[in-house]
Amino acid sequence: MCLSAFCMLFASRPDDKPRRKSSEEVKLIHSDVLYKNYQDVRADVLVGHVKLYHDGMYLDCDSARFYKEDNTFKAYGHVKMVQGDTLTLTSDTLEYDGPMMQAHAQGHAVLIHRKTKLVTSIIDYDRLEGIGFYPRHGTLYDEDNVLDSDFGQYTPALHEAIFKDNVVLVNPKFDLKTNELYYYSDTKKARIVSETNIVSSDSTFVYALRGDYDTKTGQASLMDRSHVYKDMRDIVGDSLYCDNETGVSEAFGNVVLTDVENKCMLTGNYCRYEENTGTAVATDSAVCYEFSEVDTLYVHGDTLRMVTYNQKTDSVYRDLFAYHKVRMFRRDFQGVCDSLVSHELDSCTYLYGQPILWNEGQQVFGEEIRVYNNDSTVEWIHIINQAMTIEQIDSVSYNQVSSKEMFCYFKNGVIEHNNAKGNVYVSYFMEEDDGARIGMNYTETPELNVYMKDKKVEKIWMSTSNGVMYPPFAIPEEKRYLNGFAWFDYIRPKSKDDIFDWRSKKKEQELKKSEKKVVPKQKLKDL
Repeated sequence: MCLSAFCMLFASRPDDKPRRKSSEEVKLIHSDVLYKNYQDVRADVLVGHVKLYHDGMYLDCDSARFYKEDNTFKAYGHVKMVQGDTLTLTSDTLEYDGPMMQAHAQGHAVLIHRKTKLVTSIIDYDRLEGIGFYPRHGTLYDEDNVLDSDFGQYTPALHEAIFKDNVVLVNPKFDLKTNELYYYSDTKKARIVSETNIVSSDSTFVYALRGDYDTKTGQASLMDRSHVYKDMRDIVGDSLYCDNETGVSEAFGNVVLTDVENKCMLTGNYCRYEENTGTAVATDSAVCYEFSEVDTLYVHGDTLRMVTYNQKTDSVYRDLFAYHKVRMFRRDFQGVCDSLVSHELDSCTYLYGQPILWNEGQQVFGEEIRVYNNDSTVEWIHIINQAMTIEQIDSVSYNQVSSKEMFCYFKNGVIEHNNAKGNVYVSYFMEEDDGARIGMNYTETPELNVYMKDKKVEKIWMSTSNGVMYPPFAIPEEKRYLNGFAWFDYIRPKSKDDIFDWRSKKKEQELKKSEKKVVPKQKLKDL
């Protein structure tokens, strides 16, 4: 690049204001030899230990051509330009424009500012603006960081470097690749402005389009649907904060945390993940997706917390905690409760606070429900206190069983066996093989077993019973519905989108928690 082309490079200013020129003359301080050359009569030829000065800048070289009238010079051999006590530019040759205060260094060009060093083949340095530009491949060294790019610029006063095309930042803790990057040598922070990949030494992978990355601490503030991926877990959000040292990631807006290993996913408008404890928390429209061969189970609550134990071992397992206004949906299985705890180790999910479950035309509820799974399929359910199971026959007729506790066993997603214990009440409609209704059987018994086949009652067993059969036209109204009967179809989630619409039980249908009677303590003297 010739000197005139170099001057044109810096001619345009973003604010369109006239550029100030230096009126100070370039001064010759020393030269071993000074002579005129007939081939370039306008120049003073300087040879040997040449030293020049201009407006706070000193330059040393082996030889130079000094154009005094133009206030410019060309320096050759071991060129060294020093500005103040913080900036040095060395090269094989250098062209300098005094009025414009611009330098064009070429051949092994090195710009050093404090602890930052830029190495390239060509550096154009504008002293007035304080900007160094390199149009060819260059490398910037800054303590632990080494940055390569096809071209870029460095502004010493702002400690700002701008890299473009094939940008690679290498650090002992990570590698960063992008097409454009802003880097600040004083804070060691990189500003991401284009598609960027960061791979840490601990195998953490970051994909970002926009944001800030602290190369010293590993902290990142990212936007525009950035990703953080590690150990088969991926978290993405509209904005994302992650700290590589603490292992904490926080995401905001349309957050998705995918756990490939455990076949589940958390979503919400806020999510926090702690790598060291394996804890993920999601709030604000939070949903947990449980993927299985049967179908996807969607679990929503005000707050969802997932904890993974024994990470990076063969015995990894996890627990899911859902707090307040919990609603679940799967095509063959729905549920609601106030809070939920799911333990993968014992394949059990505990439902608390007015829990209700539905399976096709079946509804069960009680004070507490425990659901036991086998490979994501419901195997059996334990209902504790005020247990009731209801099957809808038509709009006014229901098969009902209530008891102190109940066990419902499933096969292929359909209830196969129902075992009720303690104060069992049964209201059941009898039918002929052709479906004709015979009547309704009302029974009281200590224990009941109902066996199903093809979704129909095959066999009923009772320990002892006290019951009566009512014909369809003579069913007493007080016997048609057992005490505590309620059909909660108005609460039942109808789809995966319906889990966000919380609907409470009617006040009169809420279960009053049963109180355990405690035998009063007695003293020996009372006996």
